[in-house]
Amino acid sequence: MGMLFRELVDFYERLEATTKRLEMTDILAELLSKTPPDIIDKVVYMTLGEIYPAYRGLELGVAEKLALRVVKQVTGASEKEVDEAYARHGDVGNAAMVLLRRKPQTTLFTQELTVQDVYSAFEKIARSTGPGAVDVKMSILAGLLAQASPVEAKHILRIVTGNMRLGVADMTILDALAKAFGCEREVCERAYNLSSDIGLVALTAAREGPEGVRRFSVRVGIPVRCMLAERLASAEEILEKLGGRGFAEYKYDGERMQIHKSGETVVIFSRRQENITSQYPDVVEMVRKGVSAKEAILECEAVPLDPETGETLPFQELMHRKRKKEIEKAAEEYPVALYFFDILYVDGEDLTTQPLPIRRKKLEEIVVEGERMRLSTGRMVETPMEVEKFFAEAVEAGCEGLMIKSVDEESVYRAGARGWQWIKLKRDYRSEMIDTVDLVVVGAFHGRGRRKGRFGALLMAVYNPEKDVFQTVCKVGSGFKDVDLETLTERVNRLRLDAKHPRVEALMEPDVWVQPSLVLEIIGAEVTLSPVHTCAWDVVKQGYGLGIRFPRFTGRVRDDKKPEDATTDSEIVEMYRSQLKKVEAE
Repeated sequence: MGMLFRELVDFYERLEATTKRLEMTDILAELLSKTPPDIIDKVVYMTLGEIYPAYRGLELGVAEKLALRVVKQVTGASEKEVDEAYARHGDVGNAAMVLLRRKPQTTLFTQELTVQDVYSAFEKIARSTGPGAVDVKMSILAGLLAQASPVEAKHILRIVTGNMRLGVADMTILDALAKAFGCEREVCERAYNLSSDIGLVALTAAREGPEGVRRFSVRVGIPVRCMLAERLASAEEILEKLGGRGFAEYKYDGERMQIHKSGETVVIFSRRQENITSQYPDVVEMVRKGVSAKEAILECEAVPLDPETGETLPFQELMHRKRKKEIEKAAEEYPVALYFFDILYVDGEDLTTQPLPIRRKKLEEIVVEGERMRLSTGRMVETPMEVEKFFAEAVEAGCEGLMIKSVDEESVYRAGARGWQWIKLKRDYRSEMIDTVDLVVVGAFHGRGRRKGRFGALLMAVYNPEKDVFQTVCKVGSGFKDVDLETLTERVNRLRLDAKHPRVEALMEPDVWVQPSLVLEIIGAEVTLSPVHTCAWDVVKQGYGLGIRFPRFTGRVRDDKKPEDATTDSEIVEMYRSQLKKVEAE
């Protein structure tokens, strides 16, 4: 029979009942150790509200409105009763559970659902596309709910709508895997970063133990989680961090791509490991002709160009590439230039363990430069004056600033990691906070006056990678157009929670708590000490965090970023300290 779904649901109920991270890890470790190895990947995916890793490109595609229609069908409740239950509980899963408990039992025996039953149904839902797909999805989901107990139905609906509400994220799963199977935490994380598939890591740990996890390596066609950068405000600080010298590159304002080439096959992944190949047929053709290696994994920035002048355009122009129709027309109207800055693999050789200078040399050997395809502009820098001069050149060329990278023996490609090997020096990093930050929505406040009926302000947070939590840094209510308020209110409502998310640290109490998922670009006047925000709490001054003064929404929603890709607490600390240094110097 395998594992019964109600056994999995029992663990979900235990997870939902606690907000303590260590307790969550213990519960997950117990779950994973008791799960049959042949379905452990499926259990991991479902626990995260998924059925496959992101790069597979298959999603369940069931919105809450569709799920509520199925709840009405299965429970026999009226539309008004369903709407009222949903409004009262704020969650389609809880609403269904309550309504199903009211429904009289009509059968004497129902065969219990197994984990495999539920997962197989989810796969059928995900693969239902084209005309009539909505009816097929509804039929499959209705059949599943008809067999489920009320509490099972709650979690089925949460999984299918991608809103698990358990407070469990990738890093918590990795902690649990390490504990359940005796793996080193760092080894599990490295395997995940190289494969972008946490289910595969779990499957390998369960079947092959720590040695199997240790054998993970880069593979063409499987995205590697991107290496990330820190930021500093001055050339002096950056060179000091890098030991006196580094390789500086233009920081382009485009879409980061990880491109996999195998013969004539080219696959493009976003920084979130999503397959975006269909959006860029022109890039596929450029790489086929311009990369001489048979097999390679390369990283580049795709920058939009004005087709008439050849000048670079703002990042937002790439949104036109997300059309599902007339892709070829969009490619002509909104062409891109590719600037390659790293290589992870070439013709059987894993380069992630090689220092940056060796990787750059390999890149130079296999990329055939042309009008719209070239290496990033870069040079070695050893003095602040060299950095400042090159910085000015980058800004004059329309770039955001510089990326300055370590070139020592330890300058390997650290997949999925953010550290001081790569450091951003962006435009206008000065005493005032003129540079933007990417923050995560964790709460919302009801609007007043013209904004009544919508959310008028949002509680925003940074990401603390060391604690794997989100810490508040500002309440933003400026910069929103009417259309922004309508769109964001709708998106926030889909993410609203009954209580503060376990991964959120906050002293300020919003009207509505929100699942940390949505990333927005924010600009502010300066970073200040704050008694109400938890970003970098006690780091700069005992009893204080850091907050952003006069924050404003720039109009840019960062759907290309996961919440864990948001600005970090340490970056805000560095911005604050840089302000102090500037004031002291003046």
